[in-house]
Amino acid sequence: MEAVAGKQVVRMMPGYGEVLLKSFSCLNTAIAECKDCGFELSKRTLLENASLTATEGLLFLICAVGWTLLRKVASRYLFQPLAHWCDLPPRDAAKMPESAWKLIFYTASWSYSTYLLFITDYPFFHDPPSVFYEWRATVDVPKDIAIAYLAQCSFYGHAIYATVYMDAWRKDSVVMLVHHVITLALIAFSYAFRYHNIGIVVLFLHDINDILLEFTKLNVYFKNRAGVRHRLNDIVSNIGCCTFAISWFWFRLYWFPLKVLYATCYSSLQSVPNIPFYFFFNILLLTLTLMNIYWFLYIILLVVKVLTGQITEVNDVREYDIEDSHRPTVREEYDRLHMRNSSKDRVRQRNGIIVHKRL
Repeated sequence: MEAVAGKQVVRMMPGYGEVLLKSFSCLNTAIAECKDCGFELSKRTLLENASLTATEGLLFLICAVGWTLLRKVASRYLFQPLAHWCDLPPRDAAKMPESAWKLIFYTASWSYSTYLLFITDYPFFHDPPSVFYEWRATVDVPKDIAIAYLAQCSFYGHAIYATVYMDAWRKDSVVMLVHHVITLALIAFSYAFRYHNIGIVVLFLHDINDILLEFTKLNVYFKNRAGVRHRLNDIVSNIGCCTFAISWFWFRLYWFPLKVLYATCYSSLQSVPNIPFYFFFNILLLTLTLMNIYWFLYIILLVVKVLTGQITEVNDVREYDIEDSHRPTVREEYDRLHMRNSSKDRVRQRNGIIVHKRL
């Protein structure tokens, strides 16, 4: 933002070339000028600039436990009965509560961050460098932003536990755990160091993709209900898959570098020379970018399989097949064959054509 005739004007968003050139230039300069970087400097910087109270830590723990209990209650008394009422296949019924829970949370959290960035007077999305204007380690976090931080930080604390003990184990679950740990560290440390303005932008750019992902997965699960294949859910899941792929590229691979990385790598040093924990936050954000690229490869893999006819419908390519996840016992093998034979008689298209391929 520049001053012109006594007014502040939002600067044009940079291109990829400018982002790469200025960001890496600033990173190299900062590395060259950091003569006493190390544990002692980090410890001193942490003590001098971090601001986090015991009350805030206690609220985080209470809310993290609260999310876990709320999910268990919602799954037992809402999502599982809904899956039973809709007569979903056992495999889909087991996975539906996870997606339903995440869809509700991410829809609420993204709606709130959208409100903060586009309904209130915060200019952070349209003018990312403004996130560091007048930064001070002692500044108070506005209550509306503090609410968003408490909800998100505690949710990702819960998500670490949920990935291990509650969610279906997938091929990228280890990467997901790393993602949750990095996200939790970014949220907690950005709050403690009063980098909450850029944090809201990061959350806004990521939550929209989770909404589309879980919405698409729910339609995949609901395609087969009560032994009947529903074309509407099939069509919606295909549209959702395409929308998810486009939004992932647009929000996480296009806007994220141009708005977030440019602001944290370059604009931060222009506004606050020697800004605390400059390398720490940027390394985490760059790692998050690499994980976004990693998951985008899964999306491309799914699109390629659909286009080449390897699969005829949307499915989560990260998930293990039943046969891959463990060696079945005799009883499990009998039940699986019994379910397969039953499904041939029960799962039908509305036009009467039997569908042999299982999800």
